[in-house]
Amino acid sequence: MKQKVIAELQESARLKQWVAANMSETIISAAEAIMKACRNGGKVLLCGNGGSAGDCQHLATEMVCRFEADRPPMCAIALTTDTSVLTAVANDLGFENVFARQVEALAAPGDILVAISTSGRSENVNRAVAMAKERGATTIGFTGGDGGRLASLVDIELNVPSRDVPRVQECHIAIGHVICGLLERGLFRG
Repeated sequence: MKQKVIAELQESARLKQWVAANMSETIISAAEAIMKACRNGGKVLLCGNGGSAGDCQHLATEMVCRFEADRPPMCAIALTTDTSVLTAVANDLGFENVFARQVEALAAPGDILVAISTSGRSENVNRAVAMAKERGATTIGFTGGDGGRLASLVDIELNVPSRDVPRVQECHIAIGHVICGLLERGLFRG
């Protein structure tokens, strides 16, 4: 068991080191896009399934409440939280539309959609991105593996090149935390 623990933690660290060495500029681009939206009165919408849904809620909370500093809130909404909307849309329009319908209702030009899918193949996430583009929003995709279809749909892709879902999710939340720190410093601390 000890060797398994060591191997998993080392792989997590290796992937994060890869992200640091290879994705810094893309992470900065994503943060700058979100800062621009926030400065212009826009909002950040987030969507994903399963653990990625949890990441959406986590990151939206960091933006709305606080990350490292007390400051005004950013407008961020996790599209994964309204069970009445999610179940109505799934029942009436199909699960593949649970996020796209909300994006259609909420997104405006200049907003941001953060779409999280470790495979890049989640149909409901991909449809949300397509709808966000129709609505004039900028799209940021957190992906894993080869990025799936999501890679070709988003404006900015943050791809962790691994098929090990837990390790990809660990990198996604680390990247999200880095972005939240950049947002706080860029928007509120000069």
